[in-house]
This record gives sequence, structure tokens and C-alpha cells, in this order.
Amino acid sequence: MAVELDIIPSDTEHIFEQAAQYQEVMMRYHCCILEMRTKIEVLSTEMSVRYRRNPIEFIESRLKTPSSVSRKLRKMGHEVTVENMEKYLSDIAGIRVLCAYIDDIYEIARMLACQEDVNIITVKDYIKNPKSNGYRSYHLIVEIPVNFSDGLRPVRCEIQIRTIAMDFWATLDHDMQYKKLVEDSDEIMRELKECADVIHQTDEKMMRLRERIHRIEEDEF
Repeated sequence: MAVELDIIPSDTEHIFEQAAQYQEVMMRYHCCILEMRTKIEVLSTEMSVRYRRNPIEFIESRLKTPSSVSRKLRKMGHEVTVENMEKYLSDIAGIRVLCAYIDDIYEIARMLACQEDVNIITVKDYIKNPKSNGYRSYHLIVEIPVNFSDGLRPVRCEIQIRTIAMDFWATLDHDMQYKKLVEDSDEIMRELKECADVIHQTDEKMMRLRERIHRIEEDEF
């Protein structure tokens, strides 16, 4: 994986001076994503056969950019170095799993937690306990062993599991946060919060309707 070093901000001298070390570390996070995506894709294939439908609609992944890494470290009050990046950030490697229904989210999380080589570090359930702005998602920080030429290394990765509707809302909220709107920002945030509540109610209703349909199908056999 080639890391674009020329996008490192000019004020992050320490990471720029550690360019070779930075590339090495980001390579490890990239390989962690490859390993974790494979695990999730295996689960997806298994569930598509066992459940006669695939609860996983989409999988996407990303590595934090150098500017995002440096911005987050400064916000946490740490010097921008490769060492601090590894020590304090657990979401440099990220995977997002989109599902159709809320109960699929918990089933996927349960299956991942049952895997012997997946160490769950933290769990944040923003579905049962949404953020004040209405954000909902299920977040896991996991650590998995990745086999490199010099042996196994534990590498951390953030996994976000959410419904398609939750992801649609989060995309608009992200645009709002980063565009730093001034005019009507309070009104927009209020309406976004209302949309989040409506989306959650719809997600729950769709899940209940699916359960009713399945019960009818079972009664017919």
C-alpha cells in the first residue's frame, strides 16, 4: 500500500521526519483492515446461506489521513509523533458494516466477539445510548494478530456497525460538522435530531414487520 506522504500538513514536522516509520506503521494498519474485512466477509457468506438472506449489505474501510491523525492528536493534547499515533489512537484503521436491520447489528457484533483471535477492547453502543445530536451506531475497538514476515503483531481497528438509514443520516451530519455553517445552523441541527429520531423509529418498525412476515412464513409450512 502506498501512503501519500505529500499530504502531511507542514506543521506536523515530527511525522514528516519519521516518514519511513510512518509508512511502516500505516502498512500494518492497512494489513489489519485486510484481515478484518476477510473475517467479516466470511461471516457474510455464512449468514447468507444459513439465514437465506445476507444481513450485511455493505462493507467499507478507510485509513485515517495524516492530517486527520495530527488533528486528533493535537486535540487530545499530544505531540504529533508516530509513537503517539500508535499509543493514543485506536481508530486509525476503520471498517464500517452496513446492515438492513437493527438486530443484525447485534448479531454481527456477537459473532465477531466469539472469534478466538478477536480481542474486544471497547464497546460503545450509540444505538441504545445515542449521542445528544441523534447519532446512532455500534462501535467496537478490536485488536487482532496480523502475521508479518517478522512474526505476529497485534493491531487495533475500529468497527462501526449501523443500518443503512443510520449511515445516511451520519453522512449528512458529517457534512454539517465540517462545513461549519453559521446561518441556520441551530435550526439545521434541530431538524437533523428530529430526522435521527424518525429514522430510528422506522428502523425499529421495519425490524418488527420483518419478524411478523417470518412468523407468517413459518406458520405456512
